Amino acid sequence: MAMEVKNLVHSQCPFCSVQCKMQIEFTEQQGAAEAAIKVEGLMNKASEGRLCVKGMNAYQHATSKERLTQPLIKRNGVFVQASWEEALFVIASQLTAIQEEHGADAVGVYGGGSLTNETAYLLGKFARVALRTRYIDYNGRFCMSAAASAAVKTFGVDRGLTNRLDEIPFTECIILAGTNIAECQPTLMPYFTKAKENGAAIIVIDPRRTATAELADLHLKVKPGTDALLASGLLKAIVEEGGLDEAFIRERTKGIAAVLQQLESVQLGEVAQATDISEKDIRLAASLYSKAKSGMIFTARGVEQHADGHIAVRNFLNLALATGKIGREGCGYGAVTGQGNGQGGREHGQKADQLPGYRLIENEQDREHIAKIWGIEPEELPRKGVSAYEMMELICQRDIKALFIMGSNPIVSNPNAGYVEEGIRGLDFLVVADMLMSETAKLADVVLPVTAYLENEGTLTNLEGRVLLREKALPAPGEARDDWQVLCALAELLGKGDKFAFHSAESIFEELRRASQGGAADYYGITYERLRKEEGIYWPCPAPEHPGTARLFEESFAHPDGRAVFAELVMSAGSEQTDEQFPLILTNGRLLPHYLTGVQTRRSHSLIAREVAAVLEIHPQTAKKYRIADGALVEVQSRRGSFVVRSRFSKAIREDTVFAPMHWGGVQNVNLSTNPLLDPNCKMPDFKACAVSIRAYTD
Repeated sequence: MAMEVKNLVHSQCPFCSVQCKMQIEFTEQQGAAEAAIKVEGLMNKASEGRLCVKGMNAYQHATSKERLTQPLIKRNGVFVQASWEEALFVIASQLTAIQEEHGADAVGVYGGGSLTNETAYLLGKFARVALRTRYIDYNGRFCMSAAASAAVKTFGVDRGLTNRLDEIPFTECIILAGTNIAECQPTLMPYFTKAKENGAAIIVIDPRRTATAELADLHLKVKPGTDALLASGLLKAIVEEGGLDEAFIRERTKGIAAVLQQLESVQLGEVAQATDISEKDIRLAASLYSKAKSGMIFTARGVEQHADGHIAVRNFLNLALATGKIGREGCGYGAVTGQGNGQGGREHGQKADQLPGYRLIENEQDREHIAKIWGIEPEELPRKGVSAYEMMELICQRDIKALFIMGSNPIVSNPNAGYVEEGIRGLDFLVVADMLMSETAKLADVVLPVTAYLENEGTLTNLEGRVLLREKALPAPGEARDDWQVLCALAELLGKGDKFAFHSAESIFEELRRASQGGAADYYGITYERLRKEEGIYWPCPAPEHPGTARLFEESFAHPDGRAVFAELVMSAGSEQTDEQFPLILTNGRLLPHYLTGVQTRRSHSLIAREVAAVLEIHPQTAKKYRIADGALVEVQSRRGSFVVRSRFSKAIREDTVFAPMHWGGVQNVNLSTNPLLDPNCKMPDFKACAVSIRAYTD
């Protein structure tokens, strides 16, 4: 009888912001080439034990034969294996030489929204203390920056959800604006189906009839780029129908007078024409939301990834303030975070203008607090840098001459990707730390192998603001190291080892706790010991005996005067305009089996089999007009560049709009065409609506 050896491990999905818990059973049978693997969801407060297809198959990229297991140095255009000692010495020597010749800011650091809180924290410290550069930002700039900046302006603080997920089934009206939860966070869908079963009215705002929109009582098939205007129209209708919560507005907000004055010039007929949503449906949506006793608004990238994404979100937040639907059970706002640690990743210092705990790098008190924690003088801290895409512009202009990338793939994820790739190819020195060979890693001078989710320990913060601990489950393959170990080793070679004398992820978290203490995102009361006992803890949690704050703003908002702030209306012209040469609107998003730029999910045989290549979703009537057959290769051209994918007919999309997913590089990269125009408030690029032409590809 063949001998079996079972290894049972517990972990946490590395993909979306729900952060579902899982159990993985590896069964090794004598004579079998590979272990049999069985994955099951574990009960947890967010997903309630559910796993989606990505989570079920996440182990496949972690156990892939394509994993990077040894440092690589490029010599004569070819990668060769190297020792860690040699690779780290080359990196430290090159970065030091570049900085000595061109100054500290000649080196940039680029992080990711899937890094643990400990790594995100340490990466910010590494940039500012070990490298002394002001140029650090991360790919989360393209995910949450519009919603984050809007929430800070409106409420005084940004946390993905202002209340608990388990309140969703008991709210009476839900607005889902630009979010396709069914494909992006599928384990959350039962919350919404339960709400509908309980009688909730569900309103979905999306130019496509997605799987999420199938649940809607009212689907507003908005013209891409007009979300801000639509939200203004909804507020106009609420005011006209007497739907304001006068007591809440008077007691807990400020700024309504200016908004009401501006609304006098808003004509619903004009809004209807611009958004392509009937005035009747605008009024119906406004009535459903304002008359409900409880209501929640969720936004995601469809609303946020625009050059006016900040004001679009603020306009939706105006609806919550106007009707008093915030700070009580079943009432709140949720920015549906995309990346696994998109929430925690933006709290602790990866952003150009930010220090840990949501402190600001230009605030003197904040600088003093963090400098004390880090054992340096406040004047030694660099000032703020620039956003992610602006860093790419500085690279193309040769102001930044070396780049250190950890957990990101910028030549695929940035807008105007051809321009970005050209700039990165021109760097004097590029380092990439990753677990797999991404499109960006192929261009590097040194590639460092790092651990995957099954092999490292650390905390992540889910979309609710609940801090979770992910324990190490398996040993690292080959010579792969944890991200934080790489940073500490490099800091030692750069002469700052005393500031990075950490021996575990937990020891980093202990410093993060103190750094965040008293900040907007206060983790001081959270410890690994508590997380192991309590599963997860909401921030802010200012003391070890504090239970954590599950619902924000019950008594006051986070501004000094305790009041929320209405946003004055900005009647945006929307995104890039179509014309005779570029007559269609291109939007983009995710497909259920894939994640971000696909570096991980395209290594999963089970996931890539479901969607093997990118597609262009196009209405049959539009395809007929441009003589494109279903399944044919199509070239999509914008004012910046073009990509080539196969068509997929769908009557669920608007006839003036085409859709492509974001998970592929090379000639299939949708970001070869997308618009780098930046939101002036948060520097979010205008990903979600650009003017394009299409033609059958005949090359």
